[in-house]
Amino acid sequence: MFRRFFTSSSPLRPSPFSATISYLLLGFWGVVVLFPLYWLVVTSFKLPIQVNEGPFYIPFVDYQPSLHAWRYIFVDVRNDTIRPYVNTVVVALVSSTLSLLLGTAAAYGLTRFTYRPRLGSVAAVIGWIGLAIFAIVLGVPWRLAVILGVVMAVLTVRVANRRFRRSLGNRDVAFWLISQRILPPVAVVIPIYVLFQQLHLLDTRTALIITYTATNLPIVVWLMRDYFQNIPIELEECAAIDGAGRYRIFWSIILPLAIPGLVATFLFVLVFAWNEYLLALFLSGAKSQTMPLLVAAQNATRGPQWWYMSVLILIMILPVIIMAIILEQYIARGLLVGAVKG
Repeated sequence: MFRRFFTSSSPLRPSPFSATISYLLLGFWGVVVLFPLYWLVVTSFKLPIQVNEGPFYIPFVDYQPSLHAWRYIFVDVRNDTIRPYVNTVVVALVSSTLSLLLGTAAAYGLTRFTYRPRLGSVAAVIGWIGLAIFAIVLGVPWRLAVILGVVMAVLTVRVANRRFRRSLGNRDVAFWLISQRILPPVAVVIPIYVLFQQLHLLDTRTALIITYTATNLPIVVWLMRDYFQNIPIELEECAAIDGAGRYRIFWSIILPLAIPGLVATFLFVLVFAWNEYLLALFLSGAKSQTMPLLVAAQNATRGPQWWYMSVLILIMILPVIIMAIILEQYIARGLLVGAVKG
């Protein structure tokens, strides 16, 4: 009997001793991971004096729960809470959707088409775009700057191609896209601020949506590119033989197969947009303030009032947690694609 406790009955099944140790370790780690969430919940139902004189861990045992913090957030300062929350929902959902649409199309193009852009053409276009943005910063009307940038880029592309004959490939394009995400936001936040200032878009949802879409687009391209590479191209070839066009193949065959990857990628970029702080700090004001800024402002103006902040943090993270639970099966399938090959 004692020997059976340490002996496995099958190579695919652990021994009772190993299973017990595994469950104990998993249970301990589960407590460590979930305890901060538990602490947020119980703190949101405490009075200020209970937080300051604590710690109290168990409601109705250590302390009597109260709705004081919830009443303050949703009744006393209702308008100050609802506007940032609506801004966060609108900006995060719209920017994530745009990033997913544009990034999915770009990722599919990078996996199914061959691109050979000349290095001279790329340098000319990027250079004149940069000069157009610099002209806008200096006060030149943005319409005039854009027109001049496009015209000069077209005129100099041929000359640049003669100087630089080397061509780039799909992998170069994909690496350039992901390198834009590697760049820290603090390095570009000032130019972005000046650009939207000249466009009179500061303190608007539009500025946040455009910026979040641009910053999250490389992530979508990189993740969906890996996903599309694991979809057999023979499916598309068979559909093409049957007379289906490229767009019909993409919408009717590829996208249905890519739903797990789309869901997982969308949730990733949604979390990034939902929790983004630095860009929102520079680009938003009272009208377009988001929830991360509200939490930071609550802490800065009144000190660490944890009972109020716990409520704000809970209403911030609950929608994302609920979405993750609902879409769990798609997320798991999307993350495991490419893990096993051969």
